[in-house]
Amino acid sequence: MAASSTASSASAASSGRDIELDTAALRVLAHPLRLSVLNLLRERGPSTATRIADELGINPGAASYHLRRLASGGLIVEEPDRGTGRERWWKSAHRQSVHDPAAAPPDQREAGRAYTHAVALTAVDRLRRAAQEVPLLPQEWLDVTTYSDFLLCLTPGDVDRMRAEIFEVISRYRHGEGEAPEGSSPVALQVQAFPVPGTVELRSGDA
Repeated sequence: MAASSTASSASAASSGRDIELDTAALRVLAHPLRLSVLNLLRERGPSTATRIADELGINPGAASYHLRRLASGGLIVEEPDRGTGRERWWKSAHRQSVHDPAAAPPDQREAGRAYTHAVALTAVDRLRRAAQEVPLLPQEWLDVTTYSDFLLCLTPGDVDRMRAEIFEVISRYRHGEGEAPEGSSPVALQVQAFPVPGTVELRSGDA
């Protein structure tokens, strides 16, 4: 699972421009609003606390706090030669954050659960904001936009194989920095696969 600029879907592998999250970084990102701040920097480029606050509808002080926490985790860095002493510009340090629960060591699993919870909540908020824009989308984008929902009966192994196949397809459409084709726009592709709520026996709270 990855919080990406895209963050916040799963990823098959990282690259030199991606970061595989360690326990400390997972804890920093176990907050939906903090994930939204990071995603905004990855989608729109460098910004300030004031601009981020306006975009997300939060207090500038809260935006500054979350930026400091992201910086302390090595997830963002200051934009060099930009801003003033009173206005700091920040940018994402990586294209994408990667976390694979299946490969995580045992001592990372609880932090991974908290992070995954935040990723799911962030995805819900992104979907809500996208739904508000549907009536105003240009027809060419509305024609290709999809909000699909499928109900499949699968084993965990089936889900793992299907996920790998989907990621392989996605990788073919990823462009390098500065290689986006003319007329393109950032597109959020959410790949979500989870047991239908109420159908799987859950672990006890202290497990």
